[in-house]
Amino acid sequence: MKPLMVILAALAVLPAQGQQEKLAQTGMKFLSVSADPRAAGLGDALTAVEHGSASMFYNPAGMAWQASSVDIMLSRTRWIAEIDYSLGSFALRPAQGRWGVLGFTFLAVDYGDLEETIRFDNEQGYLDLGTFSPTAWSFGAGYARALTDQFAVGGHIKWASQNLGDSVMGLGEDGEYTREKFAERAVAYDFGMLYRTGFRSLQFAVSARNFARELSFAEESFQLPLTLRIGVSMNMMDLVALGSGVHAWLVSVDASNPRDFSEQIKVGTEYQFLDTFVLRAGYAFPTDEQGVSFGLGLRQSLGRMGFGADYAFTEFGIFSNVHRLALRLSL
Repeated sequence: MKPLMVILAALAVLPAQGQQEKLAQTGMKFLSVSADPRAAGLGDALTAVEHGSASMFYNPAGMAWQASSVDIMLSRTRWIAEIDYSLGSFALRPAQGRWGVLGFTFLAVDYGDLEETIRFDNEQGYLDLGTFSPTAWSFGAGYARALTDQFAVGGHIKWASQNLGDSVMGLGEDGEYTREKFAERAVAYDFGMLYRTGFRSLQFAVSARNFARELSFAEESFQLPLTLRIGVSMNMMDLVALGSGVHAWLVSVDASNPRDFSEQIKVGTEYQFLDTFVLRAGYAFPTDEQGVSFGLGLRQSLGRMGFGADYAFTEFGIFSNVHRLALRLSL
């Protein structure tokens, strides 16, 4: 009963957190972008879903019951405004999981070349100074362990950096522009718990992402996009008399409480046939422009080696639609 009491306590804390004043501004937002196609296909409702090494991006406890000795995921996302996200995860389960599961992650963001301008008293109202290329990345290490057959915990520490380039601050005595570098680094922490209720495949989970100290660019301070979530998931085929080896129908729901905007409900569903072909759909609300997400997946195994590919598409209203693709390997 102790794991259940922990879950219930966390459920009580999250609504209370929702009463706090929203700060309306956070930095290093790239840390909160969902770049995994399975998660996106489920509307990001992945908190209570076991997802191998990629769980470290959502709820690190989700890799505690990893079935394979090694799990690898590589993903590419074409985000809004042609911003590219590349990420990967690797998890190792030594000694048949008796010592838990150890994992590593990386995330890199390519913003492309942006035009650099400054205000000026001319016909255009600005001077063109050429282009600059902001960068952002993070590297992380995670650990998860099943404390009992029903309860698992996990953590993820990541080193994150964002460089917005050198900004013109004025004109020096030598007639050259004076510049100031706008770059910041931070250490952030993610935590999660996952509880198998014992009723069929019903699972509850709680996660907290992006705990970190306050940062600042010049005189403007900001905090990382801290997000608290609770989630529930279940294979609905457990309720009907159909073979679990043929059909699986996952339904997952998350309640998300981010630091910088309103609380959201995320709902996702995933149908799997013969443990090979996968269809997904998901939706989050309320949102400004994000619409419905759809996803496809393919699973195949060769002896102990497993292969997989996932794709997701998300509507974003007046912005460009988002496409995600991932490849997976397990040993």
